[in-house]
Amino acid sequence: MHILRASDHKQMPWKNGGGVTTEIAVAPAGAGVGEFHWRVSMATVASDGPFSSFENIDRILTVLDGEGMNLDVAGMEPIRLTTASEPFAFPGDAETSATLVSGTITDLNVMTRRGQWHATVERLTVKEPCIVRTGSGSSIIFCVEGTLELADRSVLTKHDALFVGEADGMATIAVGGSAVILIIRLAPSSLTRPI
Repeated sequence: MHILRASDHKQMPWKNGGGVTTEIAVAPAGAGVGEFHWRVSMATVASDGPFSSFENIDRILTVLDGEGMNLDVAGMEPIRLTTASEPFAFPGDAETSATLVSGTITDLNVMTRRGQWHATVERLTVKEPCIVRTGSGSSIIFCVEGTLELADRSVLTKHDALFVGEADGMATIAVGGSAVILIIRLAPSSLTRPI
């Protein structure tokens, strides 16, 4: 288990060249776009337009900052996503386009290799000490905003993350402070799906 500081996240161009992605974590480590089992990243969306297509990839998108966007995914009802919306799952290879509600947004993307890996994303507001339960594979506790205090007195601030690897097993992590967090649970599809 270790902390991934926002200042250390890796930046790279979008697959379609339309912007920049900030990679938070990827498995296997260092894997490229066509090789990863899963990837967790942030993107700043400054204009309307199409999403990159990722064959055989499932995505979960969560708006972190800004007024939100209207998302049009082929085969699904159009949806408006804001910072108050639940994380939204859709196929990464479906034709997808976004229209911004009012100005630039930042979103978080969780991508998994279809049929091989599975992910869930849970939003939690921390206002008092509580317990976070990780999944049966790897988990990432991502700080959207505020200050998250860990039991060892480490502190996560905006866009920092705590990575809990498969070797750490399912864990209960005591947290406190005042923060909005995302709990990202990732597991091979052969395992029981994360709770």
